[in-house]
Amino acid sequence: MILLCDPRVAAVPGADDGEPLVDLRGVPELRLDERAADPAGAYARLRRGVVDRLLAAQRALPDGLRLLVIEGYRPYQAQLDIFTAYRDELRRGHPDWSPERVFQETTKFVSPVEVAPHSTGGAVDLTLCTADGAELDMGTAVDATPEASGDACFTAAVSIDAVARRHRQIMVDALAGAGLVNYPTEWWHWSYGDRYWALLTGASRTRYGAL
Repeated sequence: MILLCDPRVAAVPGADDGEPLVDLRGVPELRLDERAADPAGAYARLRRGVVDRLLAAQRALPDGLRLLVIEGYRPYQAQLDIFTAYRDELRRGHPDWSPERVFQETTKFVSPVEVAPHSTGGAVDLTLCTADGAELDMGTAVDATPEASGDACFTAAVSIDAVARRHRQIMVDALAGAGLVNYPTEWWHWSYGDRYWALLTGASRTRYGAL
């Protein structure tokens, strides 16, 4: 399992193709949840190439299922705030852990700001729902932490039941088939064009840089 703190992620050469952000509030084909909504509407924005791939993934889903997008672009400060809060939570809960251990465990849930996929507009948090918007059982809630879920948030977790595993596999097949990559500690997190995507796919550089 490659974590976002792995030096190989930061070593990927950065570039930006200049692809614009698309506001999903103007893309009726994709359902958009508002639980992560911010006043500026950043949560609803994704790079055009990611939107195209989400539409392709949705077309590959079984009849009656749809993607439910929860969060896309995340500005630098919001990313830093989430990272800091979870790091401090782990420090308080595990005073015996070394700083290195705390940092590594933090990155299982939230990326360091220097390589954060969400801050490029190339990453998306999402789940599956029915045509009328009812969310499927995915084994944990979106944004369940490894600490609180006993690692059940890991995409390949064996501790979840068969129904949730089947739902996760449906999502994996559709999104991976459309060219996105998953962060394996978060079944809901997928990206394209960022450093993590580049490392996993063997791309020579990123397509998207931080915005």
